[in-house]
Amino acid sequence: MKAINQLKTFQRILGEYPADTPLSKFLPGFYRQNKQMGSTDRRVANRLVYNYFRLGRALPDVPEDERLLVAEFLCNTQTNSYLQNFKPEWAACIGFSDDDKLALVKTSYPDFKLEDVFPWSSQLSEGIDKEAFLKSFFCQPDLFIRVRNGYDHLVKAELTKAQVVFKDEGNGCYSLPNGTRLETIFAKQHWFEVQDYSSQQTGNYFKPQRWDSWWDACAASGGKSLLLHEDEPNIKLVVSDIRESILANLDERFQLAGLTKYQKKALDLTQNIDSVMHDYAFDGIILDAPCSGSGTWGRTPEMIAQFDNHKIEFFQKLQKSIAQNVVKYLKPGKPLIYITCSAFKGENEDVVDYLVNELGLKLEEKAVLKGYERKADTMFVARLTASPGA
Repeated sequence: MKAINQLKTFQRILGEYPADTPLSKFLPGFYRQNKQMGSTDRRVANRLVYNYFRLGRALPDVPEDERLLVAEFLCNTQTNSYLQNFKPEWAACIGFSDDDKLALVKTSYPDFKLEDVFPWSSQLSEGIDKEAFLKSFFCQPDLFIRVRNGYDHLVKAELTKAQVVFKDEGNGCYSLPNGTRLETIFAKQHWFEVQDYSSQQTGNYFKPQRWDSWWDACAASGGKSLLLHEDEPNIKLVVSDIRESILANLDERFQLAGLTKYQKKALDLTQNIDSVMHDYAFDGIILDAPCSGSGTWGRTPEMIAQFDNHKIEFFQKLQKSIAQNVVKYLKPGKPLIYITCSAFKGENEDVVDYLVNELGLKLEEKAVLKGYERKADTMFVARLTASPGA
């Protein structure tokens, strides 16, 4: 009976879910309207819904309840009452390897293809292991934090005290089980930032010098700026974003981190910004460009169902437009750090080719940060420099 009720709740959620809304925004509202659901009910409902979307575009003609069983089988490594109730023969095989589980699914559903989960694998960036990337969608990414300098021992002590299993990834980065309630463990302490592993690794490409002037052009909530500031506290910093509301959130985050000296500007970088920026020239620019976010869809698998192929071209045009307006404020010989959280070549290497061939930048290094290998986001980063004669 419990499993049947869980299925009914899942079907209600799916029936009410507006397809263009993030699950993380929709589900809390659903639970507020259904206060009879306890914490266990909500946790199971979350798992079922997220796992359902992890199946991506595979088995489109199979009924929802059957697709959910396939997803539950592929996305779990430990048995649960739901699978035991509806598909006990699969529940007995829950510990099998990914390949063996995929073969079992193929036996029951001959039309199942792994490549249908994410049907754009031919457009992935160079060096991405397509099969490993596709399989990563069946696994919930970890939660990562970046501990501020000097607080490692305190964070480790509190996590150990709370009996949280964590892994030291090096350089102040720790991975924790997704869903770890950090706000209850660290009620008032501000010893770390929540930041994905790959996002933290982009800081290795900044290489700021003391007293440099830097611009975080699409700053969002300021994660890259905080990396930059921790690496070199004496830089002069300008941050901008098109959204004034998110810049307000940035203020709070910077204050907690002790970053107090910076300039903030609300800018639409697709437009001519000379009237605001004509007096500026920078020793480094971080362009964390708007993108499809395809490298983060392990965290937001509902985006697979919402994505259309033409969006790659849309974002590429947007990225080129922004880059063209930004590079003119870069001093000769100084770096532009181009970053996306996309796995698509069209938003990554193809834009870098444009930066080199059309805007005259010189490519120093580029990398796909293969988060799918370590339960993290997959990102792209390139360090380019302005021509010395620019």
